[in-house]
Amino acid sequence: MDLLRFSTAGSVDDGKSTLIGRLLYDSKAIFEDQLEAVEQASAARGDPSVDLALLTDGLRAEREQGITIDVAYRYTATPKRKFIIADTPGHIQYTRNMVTGASTADLAIILVDARKGVLTQSKRHSFIASLLQIPHVVVAVNKMDLVGYGEARYQEIVADYRAFAAKLNVRDVVYIPIAALHGDNIVSQSQNMPWYHGATLLHHLETVNIGAGRNNVDFRLPIQYVIRANSAVDLDFRGFAGQIVSGRIAVGEEVVALPAGIRSRVAGIHRGDESCERAAAGDGVVITLEDEIDISRGDMLVRVRNLPHSSNQLDATLCWMNEEPMKIEWPVSNSFSGQWYWLQQSTRRVRASVQELNYRINVDTMHREDAQTLHLNEIGRGQIVTTEPLFFDSYQINRATGSFILIDPHTNNTVAAGMIRDRARRVSELVQKQEEREAPSLRSSRSSNVVWEPVAVTRPMREELNGHGAAVLWFTGLSGSGKSTVAKALEQKLFALGVRTFSLDGDNVRHGLNSDLGFGAAARTENIRRVAEVARLAFEHGNVVLCTFISPYAEDREAARALAPEGSFWELFVKCDVEICKERDPKGLYERAERGEIPNFTGVSAPYEEPVQPEMVLETDRHSADELAQRILEALARAGIIPGGDN
Repeated sequence: MDLLRFSTAGSVDDGKSTLIGRLLYDSKAIFEDQLEAVEQASAARGDPSVDLALLTDGLRAEREQGITIDVAYRYTATPKRKFIIADTPGHIQYTRNMVTGASTADLAIILVDARKGVLTQSKRHSFIASLLQIPHVVVAVNKMDLVGYGEARYQEIVADYRAFAAKLNVRDVVYIPIAALHGDNIVSQSQNMPWYHGATLLHHLETVNIGAGRNNVDFRLPIQYVIRANSAVDLDFRGFAGQIVSGRIAVGEEVVALPAGIRSRVAGIHRGDESCERAAAGDGVVITLEDEIDISRGDMLVRVRNLPHSSNQLDATLCWMNEEPMKIEWPVSNSFSGQWYWLQQSTRRVRASVQELNYRINVDTMHREDAQTLHLNEIGRGQIVTTEPLFFDSYQINRATGSFILIDPHTNNTVAAGMIRDRARRVSELVQKQEEREAPSLRSSRSSNVVWEPVAVTRPMREELNGHGAAVLWFTGLSGSGKSTVAKALEQKLFALGVRTFSLDGDNVRHGLNSDLGFGAAARTENIRRVAEVARLAFEHGNVVLCTFISPYAEDREAARALAPEGSFWELFVKCDVEICKERDPKGLYERAERGEIPNFTGVSAPYEEPVQPEMVLETDRHSADELAQRILEALARAGIIPGGDN
């Protein structure tokens, strides 16, 4: 049974604690003594009925004021899934606590009071959820009972939030009208809102695809502790303990220890008292190596051909969490004689200094503003220098290795949470500046008698001419899921915007480029390899490339991803129930496959490996092709690939 971590957020008195209390109560996840204690507390306060919010508001000050201050964690489970719930505060004074509670969430529930609509604090928490790369967001329009359960008011709030969310990097947003106090659409379908035909909150929590936000590709094991032999059984035992924060590993695989850079192979993997052949993200393990390597806390084990970035200069988004404003100090010979902080990234701690604040983000307008510092709850982009290099991935790819906190060395208070931005974008900016500095000398050389070689036309030059970036959009899913339909709808919208596109699908390559291939596993792999190479060529010519292929094997899709620069390859999982795919089947392929006429047919006699971390999940059995195409279009704009976003 898998585990979903989710958090609640929103403005003050939107009903977050009541929602969680109702969810626990209606799903029968409350013990009798807990309910009795809440009943007594409600009676002592003079409440007319049992206040289920008291199930999560544990502090005395919370119960007295009727607000959430601290983050309350609750564990519950249903027959379908386990849950860890973080009930976070809504008051602006405790926004930092919301960041803490949401930092490990797979899903965020943003509550909106139906009477008040989308408020500043709702936007603030939504923006933080976007920064934290929480892959799924549920907008729960609460207190529908106080607006007469009216559909018009609900649709008005949905429209307002969609207009705001278009500026955010949020992949999956679902809207549910609820009345937490009475249990409408929490566990059971509401009889008071017959116009709503979507899922209840609990049903959505039980069925949402939580693999989409997890990195199961890049193996990263930050070392927490070195375990030596504690008995006469094995005097030479030396194991490296920690939690695998992303990826997978197996006995016999080659790894490298950072920062030493020494290679070895995994000799054994231990979970508790048991040995195992492989382990994955989330597992606490002790790994032994074939060679003696000096590794200590703060080091990291990774795969040899899958290395993180290494640098002592970070380009990061910062959420300031301290009453004292941020201090900016240029380091002197990396000594940090002035203001400095401890930077904690996973198990590694180094000295750091904020070198530059690029801008502050206005949460209401999402505009960038000039600022000299950051104050409590403000968010901005800054440059950080550390005394020792860190090993990291961009936060967009790996939340575990792309995040850090800053700690005041005098008070030991956490003053900021940081998310490392896409390093490739920062490098491109530096290269551009370097070219600008070299331009005068190049012009001078051209005026001399030096014979110049012709300058190659590069992708950045083509992108500048086109007025948009290049990307590879890889649509994957079962036959009949709607890949080509969504891709064609998207291409029409891109064409209308003047974006140069290049389309590849099964029909136009199977009859030409790959006409010599069959449909066995090896042939499918070769089919995708050839397609990926063509897609790379089209990408390098500045196009937005749309590839629509079943591509059932995760390894083949990862090989295709490796051909494009980081951030340029988008895996789009076109998700649809196989029974609906069969109903849509215009060519009768599923029927023929079930009769045995078509061997190796994906979804019938051949497997399909669902993406575990796609850039987007497109559910064609819940949304129209036009809606999904528009969602992709908005995401491309937010990413700065096509015009229209504030990136």
